[in-house]
Amino acid sequence: MGIIFRQSFRNTLIIYLGFLIGGINTIFLYTRFLKDEYYGLVAYVLSSSNLIMPLTAFGIHFTIVKFYSSYQERDQRDKFLSSVMVLPMVIALVIGTFWSHFHEWIMHFVSEENRIVENYTIYIYIVAVSCAYFEVFYSWAKVQMQSVFGNMLKELYNRAAVMVLLFAVFFEWIGKEDFIRVLAYAYVLRTVLMMGYALRLYRPKLYWNLPDNYREVLKYTFYIILAGSASAIILDIDKFMIAGKDTFNKAAYYSVAVFIGSFIEAPSRAMTQILQPLTSKSLNNNEDEEVRNLYVKSSINLLLIGGLFFILVNCNVTELFKIMPAGYAGGEWVVLMISGAKLFNMSLGNNGAIINNSKFYRITLFTGSAMALLVWYLNKYFYYTLDFETEGLALSTLMAFLIFGVFKVWYVRRKLNLYPYTKQTIVMVLIIAPLYFLFNSWNFDLPGVSIYGVSIAPVFNIALKSLIIVPIYVLVVFKLKVSVQFNALISRLLKV
Repeated sequence: MGIIFRQSFRNTLIIYLGFLIGGINTIFLYTRFLKDEYYGLVAYVLSSSNLIMPLTAFGIHFTIVKFYSSYQERDQRDKFLSSVMVLPMVIALVIGTFWSHFHEWIMHFVSEENRIVENYTIYIYIVAVSCAYFEVFYSWAKVQMQSVFGNMLKELYNRAAVMVLLFAVFFEWIGKEDFIRVLAYAYVLRTVLMMGYALRLYRPKLYWNLPDNYREVLKYTFYIILAGSASAIILDIDKFMIAGKDTFNKAAYYSVAVFIGSFIEAPSRAMTQILQPLTSKSLNNNEDEEVRNLYVKSSINLLLIGGLFFILVNCNVTELFKIMPAGYAGGEWVVLMISGAKLFNMSLGNNGAIINNSKFYRITLFTGSAMALLVWYLNKYFYYTLDFETEGLALSTLMAFLIFGVFKVWYVRRKLNLYPYTKQTIVMVLIIAPLYFLFNSWNFDLPGVSIYGVSIAPVFNIALKSLIIVPIYVLVVFKLKVSVQFNALISRLLKV
């Protein structure tokens, strides 16, 4: 696990720096510089592109991780990489040729109040293609066991670009209507940077013929198309469906709550980036015990760190909303359900990587499609029929994560006799739940102080409560010896 922790630590720092910048963008800049309607429009365009991206990428980024380590001969490896670069381009050209039909399909789901998006659908296509090729070259780097630079581009670059553009809007260097256009080009630049880095790590000799196992590669690519993207697709479906009933303002409010709730998953994203190729390599080499160890250790360590941030986020969310404009307040239940779904998903460890890279990968097409359809119909029921507002969207997401998470745990147990949970998992639940209920019930009674019209009392409340929660949580987890890796890390830090 040494290489995992080294790169995961660096990736976690990058991701949380990205989340910090994203938090500033979301809580302060978007809500004040771009305003609700255009913020909602940006969220809609990016969510729509995320729904199209898996189709454009066609699962190639997972295919690279699955097969790269299985090639022993360089010419076969180079034929493989040459072929996987071409397929997304073919799909992108097909989608681009028929984009007018995609445009009409998108506008069919948009209410009359949101017709402003009609001038921006082409940027959905540009961002989708850019993100698809970014993921391809990012996987290219990951199989070389180099995930940090790609992670920086994925998690930090976008948010830094958004911050720069938001200030450009504030200083009137660009107009609000130009924000999405320039942001789309920033995504293109990111892909070019990732491609250059990946090719520097490994530049294959280009071949025009396919590797010997091309049938197996194409079959895997078809089945894996929704793998790993399902959880993101679910949240993007939520934002996409809002535009069919409410204004883009509501999409902006929901996007903020989802961002806050998703904050806890950063460690999962960091660790998964290096766990994927390691899991694939262990499965390809039939190292069953190593796969078992990765499964159990990733589960408990992700639950451990995710539990801390679950408590911090949900015990401070009411104070956090006080910092923002009034329209964004009241999303506590959305944050709780989204963060709960993310925490449960983190407890699965590298379950997804095991399924994706095993001989049972075909199930991913079923689970990904069924999960998306379930969320779509639950959203129609809770959000449209019962009018549960955005809490209905979050409830749909939580239910989908729970149902399919349980299914995936059962499936891996049945097919591979692997199980992520131990008695330490129960201990972690018994730590997280009481601390959440304890610290969620009170705040410090501080006098109101404002800077430029923004109350900073909530900031002090968040800081003070967090300074109490973190050491208590760390101490309890350390004393109960929940994780060997965590205790070793704390012991090392204490010696320093």
